[in-house]
Amino acid sequence: MHITQLNRECLLHLFSFLDKDSRKNLARTCPQLQDVFEDPALWPLLHFRSLTELKKDNFLLSPTLRSLSICWHSSRVQVCSIEDWLKSAFQRSICSRHESLVNDFLLQVCDRCPNLASVTLSGCGHVTDDCLARLLRCCPRLRTLRLENCARVTNRTLAAAAAHGRALQTLHVDFCRNVSAAGLRRLRAACPRLALRAEHSAAMIPDQPPRGPHAPGPALRTLLPR
Repeated sequence: MHITQLNRECLLHLFSFLDKDSRKNLARTCPQLQDVFEDPALWPLLHFRSLTELKKDNFLLSPTLRSLSICWHSSRVQVCSIEDWLKSAFQRSICSRHESLVNDFLLQVCDRCPNLASVTLSGCGHVTDDCLARLLRCCPRLRTLRLENCARVTNRTLAAAAAHGRALQTLHVDFCRNVSAAGLRRLRAACPRLALRAEHSAAMIPDQPPRGPHAPGPALRTLLPR
């Protein structure tokens, strides 16, 4: 029996065992399999291991998407997590391209995937508060939001979770250095049933504006009010 003789349900089941690249390669072999590849039922889960994967055409964004994760573990993450004023011009150029890529992708998610229930962003130093606030507004069924090592996430994201996360049950902001203890207290008071976790976030040194030669050192900066 040839693969194209299988019914739609069997083909979808077969495709479900393949990774994104393999699905795309198989879809190129004939129009019938391309049609299966483009079936939204095939894409309830998406996982990306690098930002370059966001530019590929080997996946589909649709209202059937329930779980999205972008986990970027690379030496470039360290560069992108550096405060902007400490970066070289070359580093700023790279990070600017990464920021546009990530935020443009998440804006597409907001427009096309209103039924998202779970989002994980790890090592995404370019994700902004505005983008996350839009995600919370556009995905009213979002129950779980996990953020790890997202350097640009601040108390504004916590406020957006309180204002728009009507279905939100779990929020992690681990190693997000610009989230403060005060912001966490306000969110806990506003949403006492929310399972909130913030490993090391409030204890980390937040971003600081450029300072002169008499700027306080790291030890003193940890004592400054946030």
